[in-house]
Amino acid sequence: MTPSNDPSGERITEAEHAVMEVLWDRPRQTAAEVCEEVCAARDWSLATVKTLLSRLVQKGVIASEPDGRRFLYTPLVAREAYVGGESRRLVDRLFGGRAASLVAHLAETEALTDRDLDEIEALLKELRP
Repeated sequence: MTPSNDPSGERITEAEHAVMEVLWDRPRQTAAEVCEEVCAARDWSLATVKTLLSRLVQKGVIASEPDGRRFLYTPLVAREAYVGGESRRLVDRLFGGRAASLVAHLAETEALTDRDLDEIEALLKELRP
């Protein structure tokens, strides 16, 4: 199954996002394989990963397919689509739908480096005809 370009309407938690990152990096993994990537760093058990995978299946953002006695998990939502949807929600919720306000806030709080500003400037030049 190929990841779609449409993000799911269901929000995913920070913990679920960690699992999604593993699956986006390498689709068609078992719960044990996902656990190998995240359990030690987050102090999770295999049971925790299985619970998170089950929630993600219920939310419709990953698919599970039987593979003998185990299941393989694959994202149904592309990383880019998810990031785009979350970015839009952030701008809408915190900055009244204005991306310029977000950039201004980051600049005012000195969260942007000179390199960040150079990259933003180059991007804006690319976007303008």
